[in-house]
Order: sequence, then structure tokens, then C-alpha cells
Amino acid sequence: MFCLGDLGGFGAECDAIWPLLDGVECIAGNYDVAIGRGDPDCGCGYSDERDNHYAQLIYDYTRAATSPAFAAWMRELPLERREMVGGVDVHMVHGSPLAINDFLWESLDEEELEMRVVASGADVLLCTHTGIPWQGNVAGTLVVNVGTVGRPANDGRTETWYAVLDLDLDAGEARAQLVPVTYEWRTQAASMRGAGLPEAFVETIETGWWTTCLEVVPPRERARGRFQLYRAAVPTKFGDDGIGWADIPALPNGGRPVVELFGTAAFRPRLWIYTNFHCNLACDYCVVASSPRARRRSIGLERFEQLVDEAVAEGFRELYVTGGEPFLEPDIVAMLEYASDRLPTVVLTNAMVFTGRRARELERLASRERLVVQTSLDGARPETHDAWRGAGSWRRAMDGVAVARRLGLRLRVAMTETPDNRTEVEELRVMLERVGVDAEDFAVRPLVRRGFAATEAAAIEVDDALLAPELTVTVDGVHWHPIGGDLRSSPDMLVAPGRPSLSLAKQLVVERFLALRQADGSMPESFRCAV
Repeated sequence: MFCLGDLGGFGAECDAIWPLLDGVECIAGNYDVAIGRGDPDCGCGYSDERDNHYAQLIYDYTRAATSPAFAAWMRELPLERREMVGGVDVHMVHGSPLAINDFLWESLDEEELEMRVVASGADVLLCTHTGIPWQGNVAGTLVVNVGTVGRPANDGRTETWYAVLDLDLDAGEARAQLVPVTYEWRTQAASMRGAGLPEAFVETIETGWWTTCLEVVPPRERARGRFQLYRAAVPTKFGDDGIGWADIPALPNGGRPVVELFGTAAFRPRLWIYTNFHCNLACDYCVVASSPRARRRSIGLERFEQLVDEAVAEGFRELYVTGGEPFLEPDIVAMLEYASDRLPTVVLTNAMVFTGRRARELERLASRERLVVQTSLDGARPETHDAWRGAGSWRRAMDGVAVARRLGLRLRVAMTETPDNRTEVEELRVMLERVGVDAEDFAVRPLVRRGFAATEAAAIEVDDALLAPELTVTVDGVHWHPIGGDLRSSPDMLVAPGRPSLSLAKQLVVERFLALRQADGSMPESFRCAV
């Protein structure tokens, strides 16, 4: 039995660890080196001030609660161990062969992983330090993070982890098994609480989720956990005009220093579904290049209902249904009935097809409390609107607005700002109030240089680094934002192809968000695609 260091660094009874190590071969972790020398900090390798704040709290307690005799014993521990067993070269370190406090994450790129393997030169490289167990073959070397029995692995399980190494002496090969340890975690939590340790540490023991020292964790590993950001790092608004009609979600007041990214203003619990991509119009600025000749890509009623059910289960609180023109879909009314029975639902439409059979079917949606119809008007008069959306479209859109009002449907209107209508914003606002659309249900959005407007000089450039994510589903896959819903126009906005679960899609968005944020430390802006 071997222990790869950091003895007593996440609990209340530090000296009680010592007798348990009788007969166990130990090497020193960065904690043990620091405690043995009486250093002022743990030397954990954190760079973020919030990580260091919590690391200091637990280190100060550990240093005070460790006896001089135990500290002296730690001082004598070797920094690594190497065993040749039946022709298998096994190298044991705490962090990595590069440094005692180096983080050997599974998500390191191939070059970084190989650098550490080359520095070892062993057949098997065993480490810990990160606290998240994993194993893999790197350039012919079996690398195993053996886990830790002193802290859960940020996996939502109260068990902790160790590894069993199986050496095939005849073949000179090695295999590893990662093993969960069930223990009396309630007693451990009570002990820590009784010692006055901060609740953030105790909560990790009780839930299996890390609530401290998160910034050091890479995007992939952090996205798998429940919490991704320190509370203080989450913006409370985007720009001066908010991010939409609905209020920005308030941060949960759980008393913990960290929050989930999903459900905040940085990743709103709003799901977009593209029912289709074909449209009766071919607007010059359409970001997803919808038109009568566009590939239909209809998602269908069965898949739509499945997504709505998943959205409810995954904690989405708003659903936006868009296209193409959704009301060209034969099952759109059934879709909207199903959705609005379960979630507040907004359907985006040009309101030009509310005639004949569609008008009669629309009556089934009359006065639904959780359904909103959002249409587009790009000017207070036909000339400015029709210049971008087609001759006669303004008049027909206004007729559609009248139909929706007559049925008691709640209406919202968005205006895409063009070089032709910039002076008409206030005029259009007043005109809409006359037909029953309140000022808070009217928004102006900029032209975006994508889709049919890819070469439009007046349009703005956007990408995933600039846009706060709003998870979007099409028949092609899941996308970062509804602006990027067309695979041909915006391949860079694809998060995952096919039909991943919304749970996995959320995780992938969080991972991408964190990677973009780590690149320069910035937060993305929100684009007001809907009010």
C-alpha cells in the first residue's frame, strides 16, 4: 500500500491520520512539505486569489492542528518513489514528474501529457494532487491519477477514490482499477463543522461537489461538476438595456461562494428550438438564410415534444420556437400547445400566414397565458420594412398582428435596425402602442453579418466569444446561439452534431464558455435576439 501525499489536508482531525499510515509507504505531497517546514502557505499551485483564499483557510487550520511530532515525520518523507516490479517500472509522484504541485489533468493536451511522461520515463506513472481520478495510455505509458481518500472527486458522490494496480509479471504489463470508498461521511462532516471549518468545505463532504478552489480546474473537468464560477465572477447584467424581455435570473442564495453557470445571466435557462428552416420570405438580413428554397430541416412533432420534456427536466424556464417560418409546419399548433402547457413559450413568426386553415387552427391558441407571439416589423411604414423583407410584407404583417390581437394572443415585436429604419424607432414604438403592443414588448436588434447578411457592411460581427450562450437545437445538432443555428452559415456555432441529450449539451456549452473565458478572462455579451 502506498500513499502519494497530502496527509490530513481536508479534515478536522489531522493527527488522527498518522496512526492509519502504519505499514503504508508514503511520499510527501506539497501539503506535507509545507507543514513539515512550517511554511506560511500550502504551495498548492493556485493562481486565482479566490482559490488561494480558501486554500489558506484550510491550510492555516491544518498547520495549527498538526502536532510537531507528525510534522517532523512528514519532513522525512521522500518526494517520489520508484519501484521495478517484475520488469514493470512504476513511478510514484504527488503532482507530476515536473513539480510536486503540478496539476496532471486528464484534459491536458497531448503535448503537455507527453512532456510529463517523458520526464518520468516509467512504464507506469502514478499521481494525485488534482483530486479527480482518471487513467489513460499516454505515449505507451499508463498514467493513473489514483484519486484521494480525503475529499470527494467533484462528481456528486460522497464516496472517495483510490486505485488498485494489477501487474502482470509474466507479460510485463500493468492495469489499473479506480475504486470508490464508502465511508462515514456524515461523521466526517460533523467533525469538520464542530471544529468551526467553513461550511463551503463541509458541503463538499456532504454533497460530493466542490465549492472551493474551482478556478484552477480546467474547463472540461469543471463542466462535469455542479458549480463552475465563483459568485463574485458572475455578471448581474449585460450592457445598459438588459438581455431580454424576461428579468435576469437572480443568483441562488445558497450561502455558498460558487454557483452553476447555467441559470445565470451568463447562460440563461432559455432553450431555442428551430422547428424548420424554410420560409415564405427571404429577408436580406436573415442570419440562418431561410427562404422558400431553403432545405426544410423540419424537426417534427415527436422530437419537439421530447425536447420540451427534456427542457423541463433539465431546469429550462423559457422556450423559444423559431424557424424558418414556424407556422409553415403542419404540426406547429400542436407543438405550441404541448410546449406552453409545460413552459412559458415564445414563437417567432413573420405573422404573414395567419389566413385560411392556419387562421382557424390558430384559434386553438387563443388566450393561452404562457404563450407569446413575437413578430418582426422593420419600420413604421411599408417602404422601410419592405426594402429588406419583400414587397407587401409590411401590410400582411400588420394584418397578422390584428389577427393575433383579436384572438387575445400576447404580442411582442422586434425591429432589426437597418440603414433605412434607424430614424423610425420612436415612431414605430408609438404606432405599436396604438395597436396594443406595450413599450416593454418592443425591442430593437442590430444587423448581424451572417447568413444572407454575410457581406452587409452595416452589420456587426459576432462569434461565440462575444455572445452569451443560449442553447439552440436544430435537426442538425445543438448550437451556441440562435444566431448560429444554420450549419452552413455558422459552422463555428455548432456545439455538437446529431441528437445529444440536453444534459450533455449544457455540459458542452459550459466547457466551451469556460475555455473562452480562460483565454482572456472576459465575459461574453448578450445579443438581444428576442426581447
